[in-house]
Amino acid sequence: MPDFPGSLQAIPEITMYKHMIPLFSAVVLAAASSTALAASGEMIPPENAARFAGQDGMVCGKVEKARYAEGSEGQPTFLHMGGAFPRHSFSARIAGSNRGKFNFPLETLEGKTVCVIGKIQRDASRAEIEVTSPSGLKLANIK
Repeated sequence: MPDFPGSLQAIPEITMYKHMIPLFSAVVLAAASSTALAASGEMIPPENAARFAGQDGMVCGKVEKARYAEGSEGQPTFLHMGGAFPRHSFSARIAGSNRGKFNFPLETLEGKTVCVIGKIQRDASRAEIEVTSPSGLKLANIK
C-alpha cells in the first residue's frame, strides 16, 4: 500500500492507541447519557445533582431542612436535600424577593418530597438550583 501523508501507515501512533477506542467510546457514551438524563426531564437524585452542573434538570428528593435566612443578604429560603443540614448535597434557593410568589409558607415543605426544576449550579461543596417562581417547585409522588 502506498505511504500517503496523513494515512494510517504514516501515523503509527494511531495504531498504538487503537486498544483505547472501547474505553474512549464508553466515556463518550456515559457523558452523553448524563446529558440526556438532565435534559429529558428524568428525576435526578439530590446526591447526583452536582454531576449535572451547568445543565437544566429536575432534582427530586425529600426536603430535610427548610430554612428562611431572614438575616442573610437577599433573605433567601433554602430547601436542603440529600442529607441532613449542613452535610446535604443539594439546595433549592428562593430569593426573599420571590417568596411572595408562593401562596404558602415555604418552610412547610420540610419533610415533603419535592422536585426542583431549573439550571443546576455548583458551589464549592454542593449543587443548587435558584427557584424564581412556583413553576420551579413540584410536590412529588415518589414511592
